[in-house]
Amino acid sequence: MGVVVATGALSYFPGSANAFNPQRLRNSMNRLYGTRGVQTLEEWFALLNRLRGANVATQLRNVNGFFNRRVLWRDDIQIWGQEDYWATPLETMGKGEGDCEDYSIAKYITLKALGVSGNKLRMIYVRARIGRSQITQAHMVLGFYQTPASEPLVLDNLVASIQPASRRNDLDPVFSFNSSGLWAGNSNNSRADPMARLSRWRSVVSRMQEQGFV
Repeated sequence: MGVVVATGALSYFPGSANAFNPQRLRNSMNRLYGTRGVQTLEEWFALLNRLRGANVATQLRNVNGFFNRRVLWRDDIQIWGQEDYWATPLETMGKGEGDCEDYSIAKYITLKALGVSGNKLRMIYVRARIGRSQITQAHMVLGFYQTPASEPLVLDNLVASIQPASRRNDLDPVFSFNSSGLWAGNSNNSRADPMARLSRWRSVVSRMQEQGFV
């Protein structure tokens, strides 16, 4: 996993909480992944209908479980034949495979579709210690922040349970971002526009719009 930083911002993002076009998403899924992909998409729509109006804890738990159960972890080279491809939620559900960025992006977009404020969600790029060794590898998780200064809850594809960051001493934060900001380490102050600085994010946002996230 790597991060490519680029200049030149785009001025759009799939914006409001419920901003997606179901029929366009169905058409895109059918064109790209066929009937099996559409079935998974319909399960996602059912998840949204079931969780809309539920408390946030229930939403976090069910969204985390939905993607952890349905998406098989595989490396980008195996899935896409290229290094560090950030997939849209539609692509992740269609393939049924993804890596850590793909899980995090899919959970982020799903929670926003349920009405969770984007200001409470950040994708967190970390160095993760594997097992008992001190060897680390690049990894991404999704954090839920009750307030901007709160300790985040961590949604992770490697650990089934949602835990406070203080209990995840295997993760060292490098930076975090959402649709409106980019933060270094544990800082509470945004340093940049993610659309301007993260070319992979800019690319995935563009593809989301094309597929029906509007």
